Amino acid sequence: MSPPPPPLGRPRKRDAQLFDPALGDTELVTVRGQFAQGRWSRARSLLAETGDDWDRRGHRLVVLAEGNASAAWADEWLLAEPESADASALLALATVFRALRGKESPEPAAEACRSAAELAPGDPTPWLGLLMLSRSFGTEEEFGRLFDQVRARHREHHHAHHLMVARLAERRSGAGQDPLHEVYDFAAWAAEQAPADSPLAVLPVIAHAERYRVLAAGTEPGTPGVSEHWSGRRARQVLKSAFDWWLEWEREDHPRNRIDLNFLAHAKLREGRPAEAAALFHRIGRHATRAPWSYPDLDPHKAFLAARNAALGSA
Repeated sequence: MSPPPPPLGRPRKRDAQLFDPALGDTELVTVRGQFAQGRWSRARSLLAETGDDWDRRGHRLVVLAEGNASAAWADEWLLAEPESADASALLALATVFRALRGKESPEPAAEACRSAAELAPGDPTPWLGLLMLSRSFGTEEEFGRLFDQVRARHREHHHAHHLMVARLAERRSGAGQDPLHEVYDFAAWAAEQAPADSPLAVLPVIAHAERYRVLAAGTEPGTPGVSEHWSGRRARQVLKSAFDWWLEWEREDHPRNRIDLNFLAHAKLREGRPAEAAALFHRIGRHATRAPWSYPDLDPHKAFLAARNAALGSA
């Protein structure tokens, strides 16, 4: 058995340690610290090194763009290098985050994304920015068109597929435990279309968790229907398939693999299989993600620690 994860440190640093969106990308953590101080030359080098690894590029740009001062520093970089597709994409995503935080209207963010897309027509990342924007402000039809634009440039785009699943799960919130809900069909289709080693194999688990988020919102624990969400035939099939995929492939090289591991560990505990969840927690280590531990309406820090302790205590 693998050793337990290292101690989590002092409580006052708990969120920084557990919920760092860099997800263990040490190069990204270093560059983010420098970029937050206005030093963008290392960000330029990092993104150049990332190249057309689209999932990694999207992950790194999103993390760099989340900082409160990111738009200002990216704008400074773009002024110095107006033809830089990297600077333009970073400014676009930073502007998207400003819009999502209510710091400005969505229109400038959308325009920044379109400008970035013109500089790098094959890059799905500016379209990811538009998709993130549409998730909060756009129509369902627009969201679908933007997803198609991302997928046309990278068929297995991890972040975009997660956004689509979250959006689809919110359809027909009053339909209850509908086994034919469109989010399940989409997730199964995407997983089937992807290569055997693609982390999109876990997408049906993501769909199940996102549908749980919608169904359980505002309900009491043990509500009929909601409490059975993880014990039905569909749940058992989906979770077995995803866990078997993880045992065979375990794509540790993917930049967002900790997201999949958190969803899978959450699902395994809900299913009542803590020993399997324990194996996943060993791989997660410090890299917890707010979703799905916050589902529904929970403190993700408390929920994650309780879940991890329950799983490791049973192993």
